[in-house]
Amino acid sequence: MGSGGALVDVHTIGVIGGTGPQGRGLAYRFALGGHDVILGSRSRTRATEAADDLNGLLGASAVVRGGGNREAIEASDVVLLAVPYDGHRELLEELRPALAGKVVISCVNPLGFDRAGPYGLAVPEGSAAEQAAAVLPDSTVVAAFHHVAAATLLKTVDHDEHEDVLVCGDDAGAKEIVIKLASTVSGRPGVDAGPLRMARYLEPLTAVLIAVNKRYKTRSGIAVTGLRERG
Repeated sequence: MGSGGALVDVHTIGVIGGTGPQGRGLAYRFALGGHDVILGSRSRTRATEAADDLNGLLGASAVVRGGGNREAIEASDVVLLAVPYDGHRELLEELRPALAGKVVISCVNPLGFDRAGPYGLAVPEGSAAEQAAAVLPDSTVVAAFHHVAAATLLKTVDHDEHEDVLVCGDDAGAKEIVIKLASTVSGRPGVDAGPLRMARYLEPLTAVLIAVNKRYKTRSGIAVTGLRERG
């Protein structure tokens, strides 16, 4: 399945952290699915270069633009946060005025690493997504795309039908937007995983998948069984 089917709504999506692996990969899938995408970075030059690289992969399929963080946010109705947890709060405080009124998707995973491997970091608010909601009272925060492997997003356009995108949030309308966007990444709508507070369990689960990947030398994902067919 190519782009995940016909789009119901087309969005302009600003990707903050768009020059990193996760941001670039998700931006590629969004653009391939027909959405307008703007990569944001502190360095406009880096964002433009990353956009040029993606356009080379997309060919005539779509055009991705690059710009500064505020430029990407202001031109978008949906904003994806694909940034490291280190400096997360400070970046959001800086961008808070620009993010007002936007649907903000957080795929931030607060992880630490030691000799035993990856582990979830304690976040005062419970999760990075809840921290974003606390810092951005005039935005609507939804958590999603935590467990999609960055390494595969640019390498294939064939969706893994056994992988699900788990989506949690407190606003039903914003959550539905993200559930539909998941089709461009996984080939089928995302799974409603409950209120935003569930992000405190989704984010550290990424550490488990990293450990599984290392043990079995694979790229594991999440699949939810027992659901009725979703299309």
